[in-house]
Amino acid sequence: MNRLQKILEVKEREVARLLPRMEHLREAALRRDDFRGFGAALDRGPAELGLVAEVKKASPSVGTIVTDFDPVAVACAYEAAGAHAVSVLTDEQFFQGHLSYLSRVRESIRLPCLRKDFTVHEVQIYEASVAGADAVLLIVAALEQERLEALYRTAERCQLDVLVEVHSMEELDRALDIGARIIGINNRNLTTFEVDLGATESISEEVPEGVLLVSESGIKSGADTQRVFDCGCNAILVGETLMRSGDVNASVRELLGVRGGGDLGSE
Repeated sequence: MNRLQKILEVKEREVARLLPRMEHLREAALRRDDFRGFGAALDRGPAELGLVAEVKKASPSVGTIVTDFDPVAVACAYEAAGAHAVSVLTDEQFFQGHLSYLSRVRESIRLPCLRKDFTVHEVQIYEASVAGADAVLLIVAALEQERLEALYRTAERCQLDVLVEVHSMEELDRALDIGARIIGINNRNLTTFEVDLGATESISEEVPEGVLLVSESGIKSGADTQRVFDCGCNAILVGETLMRSGDVNASVRELLGVRGGGDLGSE
């Protein structure tokens, strides 16, 4: 069994525990009206790159990244450094996250917040909205097409933006078939957890105009950022690099110092 399958088995058990609260969560989610535009925050125009900075304590591939972990302090540092949105890991078993991190972060910053988790059921979308998410993640590799579309429509009804994550041409086609407007190319293969920025280079060639494109995982330097920016990406999602940084401001400056139609950053 690969890593993604193991994670999804845990998610199904988590969903089963949530189902008794589904109607309450749905009603609360549909009443909410204080959203911050995740996609709008990342759409910086042709000469600038958006940054989703990730609040992330650990991952299955590297283990614990930061032992002295304060999600609010991390998010506030990201906002001060110039990030355009924040992603908060809420998975507990594999990433040492928690749903409460999302609520606490959103109360402390003005940036839009993405709930980063493995969404397999509508109840998780309602839960995300009630906790303060402005956007949710849907991973194409984790979902059958009918389920993918149903979850996407549920998020739309809840007024949430959706980052639809792909790792292959076939998954890109599936994302486009449901009308995804924000597509993330994950450079990490979720079955092996190996990382290759070539995923962004190859898949981006088939992404149509009008789709907001985000490159995720494996972005460690300004050179990496320039590489995906040159592929036409509108934004990047960066977690481990920023979490390990001793100087978040300097790291953000480097990551966003790309060259395109305008003159960004310093030499």
